[in-house]
Amino acid sequence: MSTRRDFITLLGGAAMAWPRMTRAQQGATKRIGVLMTGSEAQARLTAFVQGLQQLGWTVGQNIQVDYRWGSGNADALRKYAAELIALAPHVMMVDGSTAVVALQAAGSKVPIVFGAVIDPVGGGFVESLARPGGDVTGFLMYEYGISGKWLELLKEIAPRVTRVAVLRDVAIAAGSGQLGAIQSVAPQLGVELHPVGVRDANEIERGIAAFARGSNGGLIVTGSGW
Repeated sequence: MSTRRDFITLLGGAAMAWPRMTRAQQGATKRIGVLMTGSEAQARLTAFVQGLQQLGWTVGQNIQVDYRWGSGNADALRKYAAELIALAPHVMMVDGSTAVVALQAAGSKVPIVFGAVIDPVGGGFVESLARPGGDVTGFLMYEYGISGKWLELLKEIAPRVTRVAVLRDVAIAAGSGQLGAIQSVAPQLGVELHPVGVRDANEIERGIAAFARGSNGGLIVTGSGW
């Protein structure tokens, strides 16, 4: 199995083919830039380093790993993306759509492996799941269809629910995609949906407070950097 495939396998999930990635040569010093959106990814990074060691890569000997943590802050992600690009890594590993966007906005030409991205096609990161078509590839977090299952599960847990607030991030393609999947099953379940934006804490608080004035309510939080 090629080194590039071993490297991609380390990140776990539903991998897409990557048509173009430089093969790492064992014994040569390589550099990986890591841009994460939240500190909760620490366990994933620990497993990543362990996987590198199993493949013969030792941090500080034949490979250098530079980490940056954006903590969900768009400005911080843009700053750290520029810093990592300046270090001239051979490949980037990123967590989440916002991190990919930050790197692309910074003009990165470095190959990118992403994790925890919901809709790489809708986000414009790849041309298709089977043929990404560039130097960006990675792993789907889940398909939109599972979003409709969330509503089905909520209705099963609380059958009297007739109104559901849906927290979704309008800044990413996945926000609309997940909401659309939920909307597709809402009529047959007799549920009225109330989308709530998550652009900042005040918007969330206002939306939830207004929704909570009614009865028979439930809540779905869709996936995003927030």
